[in-house]
Amino acid sequence: MTLEFNRIGLIAKLDPGVSETLATLAAFLSGLGCTVALERETASLLPGSGHEIYEAPALAASADLLITVGGDGTLLGAARLLADRDIPLLGVNLGRLGFLTDISPTGMTERLAAILQGEFDEERRFLLRTEILHEGRVTTSQLAFNDAVIHKWNTARLIEFETYVNGRLVEFQRSDGLIISTPTGSTAYALSGGGPLMEPSLDAILMVPICPHTLSNRPIVVGGGSLIELIVCGSTDPQNVRVSCDGQPGQAIERGDVVRISRHPRDIRLIHPKGHDHFNIMRTKLGWSEHPTPS
Repeated sequence: MTLEFNRIGLIAKLDPGVSETLATLAAFLSGLGCTVALERETASLLPGSGHEIYEAPALAASADLLITVGGDGTLLGAARLLADRDIPLLGVNLGRLGFLTDISPTGMTERLAAILQGEFDEERRFLLRTEILHEGRVTTSQLAFNDAVIHKWNTARLIEFETYVNGRLVEFQRSDGLIISTPTGSTAYALSGGGPLMEPSLDAILMVPICPHTLSNRPIVVGGGSLIELIVCGSTDPQNVRVSCDGQPGQAIERGDVVRISRHPRDIRLIHPKGHDHFNIMRTKLGWSEHPTPS
């Protein structure tokens, strides 16, 4: 059998409940003749497996295909690893909603067999690069597949900041923060903040205020090529502000720092089973009502 992918990297959520599915997946891939490589922490879930073991960056550099086992959070971490590599990413869902990880353990082997034979849909999704500039120099740079968030930290007070898009002032805001989201992230934190759902292929960036102190302050959608800049101002102490990407530990800022957010130049290759239907996933995951049935 000729396979589309021969060297498969596996990254799993570090949870004992994942071990059984991970073991089944690794054994199945090995049985097809694939070389299976495990991320070092993932290997702790399969002691003595005999599979190759790598640190995460080396694994991402050496695989033909990267498969995550866990929830969307596990896939987000893998996506950031693959940001500058032309390697496809696939997710097996053991989490909750799983908007990105759309293969369930039930029927996993059948779907993977088809994918390895070239029967799959592929889409490209972009990431955001978030930089913190101090006195004009970049001091911190991070990637986000879902969202970058400026938010209050260790205080119950609102924070004050200015928002610029392509050098033009958009607003002065007093709120708990601002979510800057990719279309992929529109089903995550941005959704709970009242933002719209965005079709994943859109070349656009979403800005969703978090509990703004003005009722007229609404989510804004800007072009995907926009440069977004945030500057903390007013009486806000920067020590009470953090910048977080994909829910990772927040980065501190100082007075006068500029938070700069833009589209990362390289996209992520996301693999789905053949016939992937984004809107069907929306209906299923969000519990949208079915077509009315005549009585």
